Amino acid sequence: MEKVLLVVGDGGEVIDTMVPFYRLGEDFQVVVAAPEKRTYHLVLHEHDPGWDITIESLGYKITSDIAFRDVNPDEYIGLVLPGGRAPEFLRYDEHLIRIVKDFFAKQKPVASICHGIEILAVADVLRGIGVTTIPRCRFDAEIAGAIYLNEPLVITGNLYCCRFKRECSAWMKAFVAELHRITSNKEK
Repeated sequence: MEKVLLVVGDGGEVIDTMVPFYRLGEDFQVVVAAPEKRTYHLVLHEHDPGWDITIESLGYKITSDIAFRDVNPDEYIGLVLPGGRAPEFLRYDEHLIRIVKDFFAKQKPVASICHGIEILAVADVLRGIGVTTIPRCRFDAEIAGAIYLNEPLVITGNLYCCRFKRECSAWMKAFVAELHRITSNKEK
């Protein structure tokens, strides 16, 4: 079974993480990668009309299968970068940046939602390409040279981006279709 790498860290958004985890797990082996091999705490982000920012509360926990430093990108056909606050910290992990750069160098599919764009910005893989993310991460995308598009789903080359958790279905549908296309081409 082909493997897909799912990146996690403390403060990752539950829906941004668990939707890809379960959807991809229907057809592929999902390998959860993080700074270390341990259990991580996911969070729920909710919008309240009385607040100017997102309210955050504890969500589920998820255990990683592998540390970033031990990942061989050649073993995986796809990479998923969920949102939440985790990317703000994960973007400084040199091993994760190595993985991301490898996926882009080899044009392998990468899925990013919400704050996942922060990891891509630090990896310097966004120059001149169209992306989407939540509006408050627009700066991160544009300062890294991307062209920000305020659309629910943007596919540019090997990159599959969406903004919000309510857009996960179309995002995963497109990403999974591409992974199946790659898998069927390998079998020929």
